[in-house]
Amino acid sequence: MSADIGLIGLSVMGSNLVLNMNDHGFTVCAFNRTVSKVDEFLANEAKGTKVIGAQSIEDLMGKLKKPRRVVMLVKAGQAVDDFIELILPFTEEGDIIIDGGNSLFTDSIRRTHYLEGKKRLFVGAGVSGGEEGARNGPSIMPGGSADAWPHLKEIMQSISAKAGANEPCCQWVGGTGSGHYVKMVHNGIEYGDMQLCCEAYHLMQGLLGMSCDEMSAAFTEWNKTELDSYLIEITAEILKFKDADGTPLVEKIRDTAGQKGTGKWTGIEALEQGMPVTLIGEAVFARCLSALKSQRELAATKLGNGVKPLTVNAEEKAAFVDAIRQALLASKVVSYAQGFMLLAEAAKANGWKLNFGELCASVRVWLGPTLTRTPSLTLVPTLTPARTPSRRDRPHVARRLHHPLGLPRQDQGGVRC
Repeated sequence: MSADIGLIGLSVMGSNLVLNMNDHGFTVCAFNRTVSKVDEFLANEAKGTKVIGAQSIEDLMGKLKKPRRVVMLVKAGQAVDDFIELILPFTEEGDIIIDGGNSLFTDSIRRTHYLEGKKRLFVGAGVSGGEEGARNGPSIMPGGSADAWPHLKEIMQSISAKAGANEPCCQWVGGTGSGHYVKMVHNGIEYGDMQLCCEAYHLMQGLLGMSCDEMSAAFTEWNKTELDSYLIEITAEILKFKDADGTPLVEKIRDTAGQKGTGKWTGIEALEQGMPVTLIGEAVFARCLSALKSQRELAATKLGNGVKPLTVNAEEKAAFVDAIRQALLASKVVSYAQGFMLLAEAAKANGWKLNFGELCASVRVWLGPTLTRTPSLTLVPTLTPARTPSRRDRPHVARRLHHPLGLPRQDQGGVRC
């Protein structure tokens, strides 16, 4: 049996993506470096499906229809380069290698040029949604060798999440490295969104003295407004989750956060491009600060721990909570705007023709399972630069920021940027 596509890397993410493709009628050939995992997968999760297994790279490539399409879901970095070298001897002109991991965009640029020099095609595809998204529909951000897209479009758009009128959360992003760049900025914005949730929690707990159940109720109500999103939803669920003794579990979790690097990459790239992506940068720094646990504890003994709650009546408390909601919404809009400004600047620097119509106006790529499904993102198209290069200057973008936030436009006496 010939497979429509191959996949290397049967972690939970890879296994779920294989099953997703199978559910949509595609025959997938699966391979893993530890070959016993292939047999286990076929005997368990993939039992009764059309999924076939491979015992080697040569076996995998020999079972694929032409042009061969193979997805790698392996650890970013050297492992990707190593697998490319293992795959190459069994390819021919026009075959397509897809990196679905969280690779640094500069690596994807290098790999695209390298493989195109050998008359092979390379696609760096950002895949967002985690394990659940991989199984039921992720957001996919492919970019690289443009000639590969006609051979990948049906598969990728079929398995992706859907938004609006069944529109796929997958569109071709652009040239070399752009797919992973967009995913990097996507992750950076997600860092910012999580930090904003944390700061809303801090204000409600510290200044208003609200309990976890009260804060959960607030987030639940917010999720019925413009803030409707996965992160707001799960924050409400986390806050009300109880430990075995009936107390909130969240208060027992160590207040330190790690990071995988994509938020940091976004901050570094913002500095490289000279773009003030301040919210994401502060979110990354907040994680770094959280890791300084011993230093924070020592500082608390000298400076005091926490803030003094306000004395407010019920009406004032409700008004304060709504003010926090509005501040959270405004901050999210600013974060998205800064992210898209960075994308626009990177597009100029790297010669990418990013499809802002898809990334911004319809916002399909980031709707669905992961970052946001929020109506607030309908504001984003008004924040983004026009497609005409001559109008992609920073003052133009800055002026666009005024109107959605209720500030006067330049022609109405607003601040001239």
